[in-house]
Amino acid sequence: MVRAGLTPERLTREGAELADEIGFDQVTVSGLARRVGVKVASLYSHLNDARDLKTRIALFALEELADRVAAALAGRAGKDALAAFADAYRDYAREHPGRYAAARLRLDPETAAASAGVRHAQMTRAILRGYDLTEPEQTHAVRMLGSVFHGYVSLEQAGGFGHTPVDPRESWAWIVDRLDALLRNPATP
Repeated sequence: MVRAGLTPERLTREGAELADEIGFDQVTVSGLARRVGVKVASLYSHLNDARDLKTRIALFALEELADRVAAALAGRAGKDALAAFADAYRDYAREHPGRYAAARLRLDPETAAASAGVRHAQMTRAILRGYDLTEPEQTHAVRMLGSVFHGYVSLEQAGGFGHTPVDPRESWAWIVDRLDALLRNPATP
């Protein structure tokens, strides 16, 4: 018998909240069962296993982040779009560290192709249309932006910027400015 109120969607949302509280790597089916007040066996009517739970949380986080980025990008172009994208990405990681970690989960190719990860790539390429980049420069730029944003966020989450008097927000703005300048004037190798 299915327990009233338990759905895959609710369990995914509860799992995402649990990930923010304890870390994505620490999320387990038994921990989720404790959170929602049921026995572990009750969850297997809705979830296949721990990998299924983590995949659902990752897909939820990717969709949520894509929605946030899309809202931030609305009506913006050029450097304004780049800064809005960057800020939405960083803010999401700061507000939802477990979900952000979930969004980095390696998905199987079929699941990845059907995920909001595709929207992220499309939005990044839409931003880059404001710059005069051709292929393969555009692909390199997508990878560069993802690497810079993820690297900064990861270092910030690990407390890597607490040892200097310079505010990390100043560094973030400086980085976005330099990325914009680089994208406007890509150097010839």
